This record gives sequence, C-alpha cells and structure tokens, in this order.
Amino acid sequence: MGDVKLNLSTFKGKTIAIDGPAGAGKSTTAKALASKLGYLYLDTGAMYRALTWLALEKEVDPGDGVALTALAERVSVDFESDAEQSQRVFISGTEVTEAIRSPEVTRHVSEVSAHPGVRKAMVARQKKLAQRGSVVAEGRDTTTVVFPRADLKIYLDASVEERSRRRLLDMARQGVSTTLEEQQADIIRRDNYDSNREHSPLTRARDAVVVNTTDLTIEQQVDHIIALMRSIFK
Repeated sequence: MGDVKLNLSTFKGKTIAIDGPAGAGKSTTAKALASKLGYLYLDTGAMYRALTWLALEKEVDPGDGVALTALAERVSVDFESDAEQSQRVFISGTEVTEAIRSPEVTRHVSEVSAHPGVRKAMVARQKKLAQRGSVVAEGRDTTTVVFPRADLKIYLDASVEERSRRRLLDMARQGVSTTLEEQQADIIRRDNYDSNREHSPLTRARDAVVVNTTDLTIEQQVDHIIALMRSIFK
C-alpha cells in the first residue's frame, strides 16, 4: 500500500463508519485502516462482547433486558493500543481482549446486544468516544444508528462460505475445535437474528458504499477504502 500518511491533513477529523455481517472482515479491515491513517479504531462489537462476557460471568440471563441494561449503564468499556498496534479491551478495569472472542460469548452476543436499553447505553458511549473525530468505527448498525452522519459509510460483505471459512480459521487460532458446517450454521443464524431483530437491525445504509470482500485480501480492502477517501475528501 502507498503511504497515505504523507497527506493526512486531507483526512483529518473524518469519521469512517463500517458495517456488515459477521465474518465480512470488519474488525481486521477497520483496525488496519485506522492504523494506516493514524485514526482511533472503535470496535463497537467488542463493547457488546465485553458486556456479554460480564453478564455470563455474573450469571445474568442473556434474555433479561432489564438486568442487562442496568449492567450496561454502570460499567465502563475502554480500549488501549499496545506497541504492536493491537487493541486491548477492558471492562470495568478487567482486560477481556481474548475472553470476549470465546465461542460462548459469540453464541450469546447477538441476543444481549438486541435489547434496546443495552443499545441505548452503548451507543451513547460510542458517540462519546468518537467525539474528537479521526475515527474508524465498525459494527452492525454503525452507519445507520451510531454514526448516521459519518463522512464515509462502508458496507463490507462476503459470501456465507467465505465468512464461515474465516470463522473456522479464527476458531483454530484460538485452539477451538469446530467444523466448517458448524460455523456456516452459526453464521446463518446470526445473520437472521441480526437482520430481523426489532431494535437496530443490521441494514445497509442507502448511502453506504458496498465492498464485497470475498476475493479480497485485507490489504486490498484497505487500499480500496483509501482510494474512496481520496476521491471524496479532496
């Protein structure tokens, strides 16, 4: 990739919002893009995962919206970047960077994040974190609910087969034994749940640029988004 940091003044203060279904490459692409631009990387999904982890630790039922809302309103979720530009996630002072990627958290995060009170509390935190601008934010309602006035909206997508393959590789890296069929079934389940939930469903913003990542490397995805930024922010 070319060194876009040579002319960062053109991009200063912009908000780039990235949406898309599970496994489309949102987190990896957003993180790489933020690093390239010198922007804050805001992983909204990690915030819901952190809350889900805490709820499971405290044995709060993922279906109990009242209890989960109360929990969301009183906890803090913070991000730190280490020397390798890897993001560490903390909830109320406890690091949960690895724990929030467990299969158990993945199974329950869609249900936890569907509660309107939970989303209201988390969206308020997300908006506050991004107030200064120069941010790349990603999630499942980032372009439609959290940052509807983002300077650039991207909707990343990929085939179910490719997204399932990526999840299988992620699980293998975590030492979790699973199959491609199991991951495909889980991807389809999450797609249906996220797209059909009553509050803040996964939808494609009308002014979002669709980027199909099925046959693209992360580097190519970042290159494509930077090219879009160059064409828009002249």
